[in-house]
Amino acid sequence: MKLPLLLSLLAMPLLPPALAQTPTVVTATAANPQVKTANGVLAGLVTATGIRTFQGVPFAAPPVGELRWKAPQPVQSWSGVRAATRFGPRAMQLPIYGDMNFRSDGVSEDCLYLNVWTPAKPGKQKLPVLVYFYGGGFIAGDGSEPRYDGESMARRGIVAVTVNYRLGVFGFLAHPELTRESPNKASGNYGFQDQTAALRWVQQNIAAFGGDPKQVTIAGESAGSMSVSAQMASPLSKNLFARAIGESGSMLNTGFGPVPLAEGEQAGVAFATSLGATSLAALRALPAQQLLEAAGKPGTPRFAPTLDGYFFPQKPAAIFAAGQQARVPLLVGWNSQEMTPPFLLGAEAPTPENFRKALQRLYGPQAEEALRLYPAATPEQAEQAATDLASDRFISYSTWKWADAHAQTSGQPVYRYLYARPRPAMAPEMGNATTGLAGGVVKQAPAAAPAPPAKGAVHSAEIEYALGNLPGNRVFAWTPDDYKVSETMQGYFANFIKTGNPNGKGLPTWPAIVPGQASQQLRINVTTKAEPEQHRARYLFLDQQVGK
Repeated sequence: MKLPLLLSLLAMPLLPPALAQTPTVVTATAANPQVKTANGVLAGLVTATGIRTFQGVPFAAPPVGELRWKAPQPVQSWSGVRAATRFGPRAMQLPIYGDMNFRSDGVSEDCLYLNVWTPAKPGKQKLPVLVYFYGGGFIAGDGSEPRYDGESMARRGIVAVTVNYRLGVFGFLAHPELTRESPNKASGNYGFQDQTAALRWVQQNIAAFGGDPKQVTIAGESAGSMSVSAQMASPLSKNLFARAIGESGSMLNTGFGPVPLAEGEQAGVAFATSLGATSLAALRALPAQQLLEAAGKPGTPRFAPTLDGYFFPQKPAAIFAAGQQARVPLLVGWNSQEMTPPFLLGAEAPTPENFRKALQRLYGPQAEEALRLYPAATPEQAEQAATDLASDRFISYSTWKWADAHAQTSGQPVYRYLYARPRPAMAPEMGNATTGLAGGVVKQAPAAAPAPPAKGAVHSAEIEYALGNLPGNRVFAWTPDDYKVSETMQGYFANFIKTGNPNGKGLPTWPAIVPGQASQQLRINVTTKAEPEQHRARYLFLDQQVGK
């Protein structure tokens, strides 16, 4: 199962690598606070609310030239004071998702930068730390996106960090020559290794920003959430954090991989052949823009994470089943409308007949069992059933599997949510527009019928609520109820980041999952409350389909 790709082949302008790699040296002032890291002194900025922010901080060497498709290498230290006052370049990507707005300094292979927001004053403090990985299907996204901005969390006493990682062909290409040259006899998964390198940087440096390296929570949404589960599964990183948050996505039993290394290598060879590159040296000699455009052509298979025997010694589901994952408290959940009926039915209308046909195609002799779990006797039921099954197959089931497996084997608390607040209407100045898969704005003809309001919370809808960033998104006409939901959800997240338990004063009680007992989940909406797990039978059914 793949993310529908709304690809545009118009590439974004590239930032010249030389500009991106050359630090600006500045003189410290009251508006440019300094922090000394292991590689040199940084000068940042102070926001209007007094939060210190350091942008475009390198955590690994630029992965260019001979370092393309290699594990992240150490940062070269600098002398003097390096400006950390603007976001570094974002990873190579095409403009794919309409809901992504960037503040980054162009696009470049030289993209391994992170950003820090801290409420700490100069001196020694030990504040909890949030490290957030962006979503975007492993082909898009950036740590500069306003919806991930760390200032709101910093105002709650948390040091917030956003991390860039390599994407697409640059982050996940596998190839036999790459495997042979690797000291670990592995290839692919460079994007995940970038995240691990950033976590090592945090362990080494975050105390200088007032953070406690023993209180690091990793979090993310969609591909970022999958990344959190990947970091929990990998022996390379599972000791680098203390808590984890996942929003809609995991690497357990998902169509996103990891695929066997041989399969990833085969895809890499086919891609190289399509470009006339008969060797790894020829591939590395190709311009980044040419690689990007070739990988983005319709019909080109995406580059999936690989079961490389190094970052992933086994399938993530097997690692969690054996209790070999990072045994940390986990807060995890998904949204009430992660996907729409066309994901399942294509151009067919969501009628009972068409839904039954889809079940026959997908499940054969078990179609009747599927219909019992996703009843569709009327057109209205069929539309909801198609939405539910599409959402489950896309991302809800794999997220459930992560929560359930971790609760069974970790011995740590797992807090599961269902986010159900639909976004409000768009702001009037948006005109006649609707939202795409991930909340992106899709302009419609002035005479087109207005899009109906959302019936549930779509994929990615919760991000601004959870991180306290509603004011930064001017697409929607936020209401007092939206700010109420955000205050509640961010309160839970902040409590969990600080203590490993989301519960706190003024918040409805959120029970942890107790293995062997009837499971509870938290339904987050204007009225937030705990409720019994609603659809375990659906997920157990999908669990039985894995590998068939």
